[in-house]
Amino acid sequence: MLRRSADLAAIVATGTAVAGCTAEDPGASSPTGSTGPTVASSPSASDALFAELDAKIQSAMEEYAVPGVAVAVLHDGNEHVRGYGIASVDAPVPVDEHSLFRIGSTTKTFTGTAMMRLVDAGKVDLDRAVRTYVPEFTVADHDVAADVTVRHLLNHTAGWFGDDLEDFGRGEDAIERYVASMVGLPQLTPLGSTFFYNNAAVVLAGRVVAKVHGTTFEQAMQELVLDPLGLDQTRFFTDDLVGHTFTGAHSVVEGKAVLDPSFWYVPRSLNPTGALISSARDQLSYLRFHLGDGTGPDGRPILSPGSLEAMHSHPGPGGTIFIEIDGYAVSFRVRPTAEGVRVVQHGGDWPGQHSGFLFVPERNFGIAMLTNSEDGPKLLSNFFQDDWALSRFAGVHNLPADPRIRTAAQLAPYEGRYDLAEIGPDGNTARVTLEFTAESGRLRIRPLNPDGSVADEAAPEYVDFYRDDHVVGASPLSPRSDFVRGPSGEVAWYRTSGRLLPKVG
Repeated sequence: MLRRSADLAAIVATGTAVAGCTAEDPGASSPTGSTGPTVASSPSASDALFAELDAKIQSAMEEYAVPGVAVAVLHDGNEHVRGYGIASVDAPVPVDEHSLFRIGSTTKTFTGTAMMRLVDAGKVDLDRAVRTYVPEFTVADHDVAADVTVRHLLNHTAGWFGDDLEDFGRGEDAIERYVASMVGLPQLTPLGSTFFYNNAAVVLAGRVVAKVHGTTFEQAMQELVLDPLGLDQTRFFTDDLVGHTFTGAHSVVEGKAVLDPSFWYVPRSLNPTGALISSARDQLSYLRFHLGDGTGPDGRPILSPGSLEAMHSHPGPGGTIFIEIDGYAVSFRVRPTAEGVRVVQHGGDWPGQHSGFLFVPERNFGIAMLTNSEDGPKLLSNFFQDDWALSRFAGVHNLPADPRIRTAAQLAPYEGRYDLAEIGPDGNTARVTLEFTAESGRLRIRPLNPDGSVADEAAPEYVDFYRDDHVVGASPLSPRSDFVRGPSGEVAWYRTSGRLLPKVG
């Protein structure tokens, strides 16, 4: 999930998932004893599910003020790709399968795919030090800078501060300059020990790709991934997509979508971690590739079967990022289900453009969805957070999360203030502080202003424990989050949206 400072508070909201990176619905009465997938045996069976999906999307668009949506689904060999609504409230062109959206952090999986092509070519070893390929790299902890591997970058366990979204201009040296600026990034957790989402690490992975391939990052991506997969509607720059329909990015004001052109811009320095533009048609092709055998649309090999499987399995340390995850593999997170069947997932966020991307290799099912509204996360949560789509198309369900009342003594270690920081494109640091207090067997969570005053008393939010150190919000479709303990067993961090917030008081 890629965000920017103006939206920092949304990252830590507990009532609604910030979409694309998705969560599960603790209130859903999902069965947990299914013995097999609910899959179609004929196109007509898939068609019935696709019609149900269409109706649910259109209903959610009305409820959440989302002007336009595009979806791509693969189910039991059958495909469904279409658009709904309009590209912009100021230019109401219908959305279709070719309409263009920003896909946000799903871009990270493209960066990972490019890296695995270099692995197959014998040019990169995931377990070699990053300095093998970028010798000038350093962060504040010099030992970590020397020891960090490419794998650490792609499974989000590098451990240094990761929410650095600085803008280094539009030149070809933007990513190089970003990586040079990482010299001051502090180490938060020991290398390889803890999962937390790290945009800075993925930008560095993009620098590895560019240096090893010997081109700009964007050219490397086109030559290694986009062109071989036939993704001619997926690029980083609008100038490369002239003649296509771009969707606008919308805020929501008093329940109505309002076009905000300022939302569209993404710094070039962030291209490896979240700047790709794509269509539902190309997302369908990308789903097909990751559900396939490593060959491209022309039958030529793109990735070896082993490298493709490595992207989807053997994850690093787990935790939560809206849902419980087993961990990240190579740029994809691996999500458990009640049936023991793995779900492979990502998604992306940038103001006014939110997306989801998910597939279940064992059940031959995948879905991608693109939206053009700041309330897109609310819509996407119905399909990527709740297990509605997973249960119908793949016969798998979320792990249970039954809230439990805790005693005051049990809640006491978690009470306190936790701080989240993000460096914005302008180089300034924004902060959000959360305060947890025990109330009637639950934890109340409140955002605080920089002066320590309560930021918003309008709607109290609570989280409930459903297992040790793991909590879930009280609202329908609330995300899951967890507390992380330090080396002495003390509660040291609160992890929400994959971010680590240190306990500061």
